[in-house]
Amino acid sequence: MFKNISIIGDGGMGTVLGMLLCEKGVAARIWGYDREQLAQIAALRENKKFLPGYQLPDALAFEPDDGRIMAGADLVVSAVPCQFMRRIWNRLKDHVPAGVPIVSVAKGVENDTLLRPTQVLAQILHISQDGTNGQRHARSGGLAALSGPTIADELARKLPATACVAAPDEKLAKQIQRTFSLSWFRVYTNTDIVGVELAGAMKNVIAIAAGIIDGTRAGDNAKAALLTRGLAEITRLGVAMGATPQTFSGLTGLGDLVTTCISPTGRNRSFGERIGRGQTVDHAQHVNESVVEGIATCESVVALARRYGIEMPITQAVYEVLFENKPVQKAIADLMERRLKAE
Repeated sequence: MFKNISIIGDGGMGTVLGMLLCEKGVAARIWGYDREQLAQIAALRENKKFLPGYQLPDALAFEPDDGRIMAGADLVVSAVPCQFMRRIWNRLKDHVPAGVPIVSVAKGVENDTLLRPTQVLAQILHISQDGTNGQRHARSGGLAALSGPTIADELARKLPATACVAAPDEKLAKQIQRTFSLSWFRVYTNTDIVGVELAGAMKNVIAIAAGIIDGTRAGDNAKAALLTRGLAEITRLGVAMGATPQTFSGLTGLGDLVTTCISPTGRNRSFGERIGRGQTVDHAQHVNESVVEGIATCESVVALARRYGIEMPITQAVYEVLFENKPVQKAIADLMERRLKAE
């Protein structure tokens, strides 16, 4: 079990994980790219921007200095949204202590490179793709991904929740499992880091589609079909990219998909709902300050589907609505009128 943890990113998930760790008596401190914002959170003992309404424990520390944030850490949590990871970690890479593992909680696929979050970290920090120190200048002690149906607000309220930590190194996964598990937060392990990260990314695209269904009031039958067929296309691409099929029926696949598609507070579903009600993409995107990861991820997944020759009609329909101004009702009609086939 890790005892000194540095969290990179002061968003909702980074903040709530800091709260969770303090509950266990683990020394946790948070870094944010904006010094003023971080100072405000520390002074108010509340993250009003990303996790309003919850008092932060006195034990949770905040460190704005790039060098000091990781000094003495035995585990680093990367809680930076996927599309910002490269910029942040290029800034911090020289401060990562040798031999210290990093666990990512980001859900997405980088647009320009089509890399998963841990692959972005591996590239920046010179870590071999199996998550171990395979290159001479490697600084990290291994990479892992923590994912699952983990809405930050519910974690802050200590409602029962589960997650999965995936790593090529099973020993590392078990250490992280013990570190984050609580009586109300149960963490499982998995060695399929490819499937866990892809499932966490792609479900956000399906969640946008689920929100569109809600916004157009297309009904529960349509939403059930969407989740089922959405999971099928997520699984097809994941398996083509080397993931284990069973991962997509687990917590980080089906579990996270259901939560994201039904939660009234989910950013991606709520964004889709605004689109379904007739708002423009630009207006719907800027209603709140939180990152809607599914928008950028949709671009990446369409590109991956093309690369691997995988049919993903729902993802393609979302892409056409978001980036090609296709009317929502036309997108729904085209999906319903596709060639009939066996399930």
